This record gives sequence, structure tokens and C-alpha cells, in this order.
Amino acid sequence: MTAIAMPAPDRDVLARRREILSALQAIVPGEGVIHDEREMRAYETDALTAYRQLPLIVVLPETVDQVSRVLRYCYDNDVKVVPRGAGTSLSGGALPLEDGVLLSMMKFNQVLDIDYPNRAVVVQPGVTNLGITRAVEGEGFYYAPDPSSQIACSIGGNIAENSGGVHCLKYGLTTNNVLGLEMVLITGEVIRLGGKHLDSEGYDFLALMTGSEGLLGVVTEVTVRILQKPETARALLIGFPASEDGGRCVAEIIAAGIIPGGMEMMDRLAIHAAEDFVHAGYPLDVEALLIVELDGPEEEVDYLIGRVEEIARANEASHVRISASEEERMTFWAGRKAAFPAVGRISPDYLCMDGTIPRRELPKVLAGMRDLGEKHGLRVANVFHAGDGNLHPLILYDANKPGELEAAEAFGADILRLCVEVGGVLTGEHGVGIEKRDLMTEMFSEDDLKQQQRVKCAFDDKHLLNPGKVFPLLHRCAELGKMHVHKGQLPFPDIPRF
Repeated sequence: MTAIAMPAPDRDVLARRREILSALQAIVPGEGVIHDEREMRAYETDALTAYRQLPLIVVLPETVDQVSRVLRYCYDNDVKVVPRGAGTSLSGGALPLEDGVLLSMMKFNQVLDIDYPNRAVVVQPGVTNLGITRAVEGEGFYYAPDPSSQIACSIGGNIAENSGGVHCLKYGLTTNNVLGLEMVLITGEVIRLGGKHLDSEGYDFLALMTGSEGLLGVVTEVTVRILQKPETARALLIGFPASEDGGRCVAEIIAAGIIPGGMEMMDRLAIHAAEDFVHAGYPLDVEALLIVELDGPEEEVDYLIGRVEEIARANEASHVRISASEEERMTFWAGRKAAFPAVGRISPDYLCMDGTIPRRELPKVLAGMRDLGEKHGLRVANVFHAGDGNLHPLILYDANKPGELEAAEAFGADILRLCVEVGGVLTGEHGVGIEKRDLMTEMFSEDDLKQQQRVKCAFDDKHLLNPGKVFPLLHRCAELGKMHVHKGQLPFPDIPRF
């Protein structure tokens, strides 16, 4: 049972479990409903494994109609629903509820349409991030957002958290690469937003849904933008004697008007862990390692590599290595992509944090994290998207030692407070979930949070979709001024309904 405060379970719903189970089995027959305690263990947590909770029931629908009917039943019977993709969320966004149905979308795993003339692919939400690139790479295309978990994470989950990745500095986050969505509201209504066209009229509901963490609806179809593979891509591996030198180098590269395809940084602890795990040829006598990738026409890439090397040398770089082949470039990235599991080999447990800061504040925040590590008595390995200031400190601890989990959480909270203090935000791509929920007041006023909750009420007036996540204090919709529907007029009548 999680130590994080969650909504008190509804005893009436718990008492009706057998009735709810029977109704859901009628909607999703066969093996589509899991209710055995041992079988549900696979769904008791996401990648924030410090917190666990068995759901009431697990449902694995296969059709949009089944999703619609399940949600409508839950709405009519006041049953909470937690949508789930591949379960790679690092913020507890897919943590189940004792009195809630866990709705797994992983049977929605088909690529539905590949449209090269329109540079678009239509997929179901259970398709993996890397699966989209695999489907189009034979024709020289790829899907740009590439989180480290891309081999496993689902595109539906990417939509929920607005996921990023190493190449999002130049090509944008999920929200910049999604063209359309089909989704089901808690009432069972099926709506469609956007499509293959470049832009839509009216309010930008597509952007609202991207990053909504399962609080507003359940995605059943996604249309994404694909890009042609660049003519040339090369990378520099740059080592620095101090993390602050690397931070200054990052800021100066961007200030020079250079936008790399990717720019990632690791500190000494992460460098050693990754090198021991992958053997990527990383220098071990540096305090910070920067990977900078340039892509585009060959002449442009050659010129920019020279400019980046000049900036690196001016910032005390002690090691500069430029990839001479595609294999070497991929080797540079192999260590970075494997950094999270590599750190898992040197510590029994770790918390992967996620905050974003202005690039110019990198040196100050890196120094601040060192001081916080001494304060809390824990080590931290830093791996982050340096180009857009998205930090991923990995706080190392041992859950079997009394007090270490609590110390790790306090350390993480202090890091996020530091991010906000220097003008940053609580999350870059992992979402708020339960991990950052109680820190929302560090960044937003009560009026800000109430306004956000009014949006929630417009789509989910009973607060049945993923309750307990994102908002530190839940208001009932009536307290916020519930939206009234006059003369049978539906909310948002301009959204196509099916």
C-alpha cells in the first residue's frame, strides 16, 4: 500500500466488486478482465516502483466500442478508472486505486495507416514509440521524440505525459509531433481531434489533451508526424574537468544560434556506470560528459562541428572526440540511452527526478544539487537533456535501510523546489502524477490550480478518471462553479462526436 495520501476507497464500490466484475466481463469477454490477485500483481505499480497498490479489477479492451462501454458503465455506477499504457511512467501516473478499474490499452497495438505523402502515421495507443520508427525506417523516415524507454513505452503513454527524448531539442516534444487523436470521454462519448491536416480551427484541444495524464479521456487512436532521416548526422563526445564548465558550454552553444539534433550531459557517477555497462568508450577522468549531435546537409554539419569544438575548447574541455562513422555515433548514444539501467546496477534503488530549468542556470543548479546531496546524505547521478534544461537526477538509495526512501523523497523535493526557484518548472516530460502532486503549490497559486481543475470538471464532472493524481487538493466541481448545459447543448459542440 502506498504511503502517499490517495483518495479514500469507496466502501460501497468495494462491496459491489462481484457485481462490477460481472458487468465488465459481459462487455469484455474471454480473458479481457483480470481479477485474480496474483495475476493483478503485474499492474500494481508503474516505473515509480516505490509505490504499489492492487487495483479493483484490470480490464484489457480490444475495440473502441468496448472502451466506450466500459467507461460509460463506470460513469453510471460511480467507479473510478485509471488508464494505463506500458507502465513505464516515472511519476506514478498509472498507480492503481483500490476501488478503481485499471484500464490497460496494450491490446491496441496496431499500425493502422502509413501516409508518406502527408508525412503521417496513424497508430493505436499501445504501439511502442520505437515501433513507429521501425514501421517507416525502410523508406528513410522516423518518429522524432525518442525517450530512453522508447523500446517499451507506448505512444498513448507518451501522449499522456507529453514525453520528450534526446532529439527533442531540435524536433520538439510529443505535443509538437502529434497531429490528431481519437479518444473516449468518461461518459463513453468518442471524439476526434485534429487529423493529418496541418492545423485545426477553434480551440487547441489537441494540445490540451497532450500531457493531460489520463485525467480527461482515454486515447484510442493517434496520428503522428514522421520526418525524413537527415542526410548526415555526426556527434561529438566532450569531457570537462567540472560540471559547471559543461553547463556553460551548453548555454554558449545555444547562444551561438546552433540548435543541435540532441545535446545530453552526464556527470562522473553516471559516466562510470554507463561505461561499465555498455563500454561505449567514455573518458573516465572527467567530471562531466556532453554528447552533441549535429544533423543536416554534410557541409553544414562539418561546419557546425568545428564551431561546437571551438566553443567546447573555450570552456576548458579536456576531451573532444568526433564520430567518424554511423556505428561510432550510435555507440556514443548507447551509453546515454542505457544510463538509467546502468545506474540500477550500482544502487539497490533510485528515484529518477524530472525538472526543467533555464539553460543559463545549469551551473548554479548542478552546484546546488551537490550541496543538497550532502544535506540529505545521498548520492545523485545526473543524466539530463542539457539543450532544453530538462534535468533527470537519479537519487540513489536503499529501500531496505530505514529512512532512506524518505530521505530520497525529501532530496527530490528540494531539487524540484530549486528548479522552480531559478525560474524553471516541476516537470519536463515525466508528468506530475503522484510524485510531484504535493509540490504543485510551489509553482501555482490556489487560483491557478482551481482554474486547472475547472478544465478537469468540464471533461470529468465526477472526478472518476485517474483521481488522486496531479492536484494536491481536489475540489468538487460544484465548489468551482459547475458548467451548466442549456437546452440540451453539449459541452464543446464543435468537437466531432461518433
